[in-house]
Amino acid sequence: MAYSEWPSVPKAKLGPWGAQSPLLGPAADFQDVLRKFAVNTMRPLGTALDKLTAEEVVAKSSKFWEFWGEFRKLGITVDALMALPPDEAGVLFAVLFEEFGYGDSGLAISVGASTLPKYIAARMGRMDLAAKIPDDQIGCWPITEPDHGSDTLDPTAAICHPTGNYGRPNCIAKITDGKVIVRGQKSAWVSNGPVADWGIVYCSADTKAGPDPRGGVCVIVPMNSPGVSRGKPLEKMGQRALPQGEVFFDNVELDISYVLAEPKDYAKAVYMIHTEANSLMGAIFAGLARAAYDHAYEYAHERRQGGVPIIRHQSVATRIFHMFRKVEMATAMARRVISYNFQAPLPALQCGMSTKVTSTATAFEVASEALQIFGGNGMTREYPMEKLLRDARASMIEDGCNEVLAIKGGTYLMDESKLAEPSNKQAAQ
Repeated sequence: MAYSEWPSVPKAKLGPWGAQSPLLGPAADFQDVLRKFAVNTMRPLGTALDKLTAEEVVAKSSKFWEFWGEFRKLGITVDALMALPPDEAGVLFAVLFEEFGYGDSGLAISVGASTLPKYIAARMGRMDLAAKIPDDQIGCWPITEPDHGSDTLDPTAAICHPTGNYGRPNCIAKITDGKVIVRGQKSAWVSNGPVADWGIVYCSADTKAGPDPRGGVCVIVPMNSPGVSRGKPLEKMGQRALPQGEVFFDNVELDISYVLAEPKDYAKAVYMIHTEANSLMGAIFAGLARAAYDHAYEYAHERRQGGVPIIRHQSVATRIFHMFRKVEMATAMARRVISYNFQAPLPALQCGMSTKVTSTATAFEVASEALQIFGGNGMTREYPMEKLLRDARASMIEDGCNEVLAIKGGTYLMDESKLAEPSNKQAAQ
């Protein structure tokens, strides 16, 4: 619109995706489909699953399986994503998980975790392993352990206290005679753990020097292998549509071809999956933040107090504005980081951690403000706010708690060339 055609009192009206520039390629055609799927399928199914026990969520009659049936109709596969040019794939990946987070973050994480065995195998160039994993089966990422949460994301010991000792790992793999043997336990926080068909397992390596919690092995594990068992699905505060639970390995023996990364490459393997997982979380919780904002925005126009819709009150309008700017910031960062990492020769983990911390903190802040705008109604299950707040709260702990990510992220921002030892003259001064 030319300046001369502007109204005398200009006021731009934003669309359902805020200040979004026009999308290109497959993402442009697919975003509206994804939004309808998020609102019409994911949101009601996620709300229904939220009211069930953890064991009811994974039961054969559960709506969890209805969700997976509907998701597969979208035709979204790892192979299709990998076939796109990196610039288009980055945009589509960001938009996909933003919209899924807008629908239900627990189900969105279930989808994201499910892709990791096949996707990471393909990213590492192991197309033989990626080809073994059917698109209609569910994956998981067993890494955290009962005694080692964020420790398991820290093979370089960036967060280890100078007086600390990580101690003995809970899960160990031994490579011997053309086989890899996995024994031990992964914690109750394995997303899709109770239902997964495949796992990308990160664990300590049993070497001549003994088990090392900071160095290990990455193995693709068919979860129907002899010796694999599951604990009870975890009862938790939020993201109740996402099945999580312990996984046990009782001397699970596989051919060495299932090893994705041996000890010498373990730090690289952790770096890769950590970058991808944190970026995914950034997109999902930018989507949840937008959902919370949209609910509050609509409610503020409908709810009347003091004789007017509450958005006419300055305090509410101010809150709406700050929620809006935070959502736009989180969304912009998630897309920027994902686009960069899809195209960069070496993706930046510090950027992945930045978007994860930013989006999850924003989601919790915006959901809390949105609940406040709903007042007492926000506390009831009749309205969506209490669920969004619970779902958002969990995100600041998942995939590395935000405090630990900040410590580790700071070390990745260091420029070693600027840390040279002072000269003798400088030292004397």
